[in-house]
Amino acid sequence: MTNTKNTHQSQDSQETQKSSKAEDDAPQGAATGRRPRPMEVLREARAQLAELTGLEPESVSSFEQTAEGWSLEVEVLELERVPETMSLMATYQVELDEEGQLTGYRRVRRYERGRADARGR
Repeated sequence: MTNTKNTHQSQDSQETQKSSKAEDDAPQGAATGRRPRPMEVLREARAQLAELTGLEPESVSSFEQTAEGWSLEVEVLELERVPETMSLMATYQVELDEEGQLTGYRRVRRYERGRADARGR
C-alpha cells in the first residue's frame, strides 16, 4: 500500500511541475486568461523572433492589434559592417495570436542602415 501511495504522490508532483512549467513558458496574459497588454506582446514578440532567427531585434517600427491577434514590423541587424552606416538591416513582418504567441514571420525588406527609404515609409 505504501508504494502505491508514494507512486500516486510522485505522479501528482510531476503533473504539478509540468503545468507550472507550461504556465512559465506562456506570456503573462495567457496564464491569467486575459488578453496580454501591448508591452507584454512587444517584449514576447521580440524574444520569440530572436530565438527563431538568431538575430537581435533593434526596434519595433509598426505595431497594431488585429482581429486575429497582433501584427508588428520589427527592425533587425542582419549583417554588421564597418562603417556602421553600411550594416545591413531588415524589416520583419511578425504575426502573433491573441495570446501573444508568434504564429509567423517573414522578411519584407532589406536595406543599408545609413540609406534613406525611397518608398517614403
